[in-house]
Amino acid sequence: MNPVPTRAGLGFLLLSISLPLYLIDQATKLLVHRLLGDPIEVIPGFFQLVYVTNTGAAFGLGKDNNYFFIGLSIVAALAIFFLNRRGVFAGKWQRWGVALLGAGLAGNLTDRLAYGHVIDFLYFQAGPGGPHWPAFNVADSCICIAVACFLWSSIKELKSPEPARPRE
Repeated sequence: MNPVPTRAGLGFLLLSISLPLYLIDQATKLLVHRLLGDPIEVIPGFFQLVYVTNTGAAFGLGKDNNYFFIGLSIVAALAIFFLNRRGVFAGKWQRWGVALLGAGLAGNLTDRLAYGHVIDFLYFQAGPGGPHWPAFNVADSCICIAVACFLWSSIKELKSPEPARPRE
């Protein structure tokens, strides 16, 4: 049986998961920003380190809307803060999702404020000239995994039987 989740549990996750992931995100982007000129082919025809800037959202959607995404990130962070205070993120998967989402939001928000764009550097493609996945970064990965955690939590919630209600 799982103990009753607390906000302290989320605080621990934020410090032990969000902060290190945020620091890894920022360190890797700083290295890319300072050191990476030409792309580096790590696994030929499949994985490269590149330096791509993005003023939009995922996949370059909303290009040249950096200020909009700064505002959206701040609103999302405030919403998470207030929802957490109301105890909305009670489940294990929800708390993990919040911890990962916090790292991702903070990482990309820092880029937008520091550079005026997000730095993406992980690039995958299926062979030379083959289909590819747009370049992304550690923060983007955190956000995508957070979404998966929230979806998993929702699926588990749908599958779990409702507790029996006392008869009146």
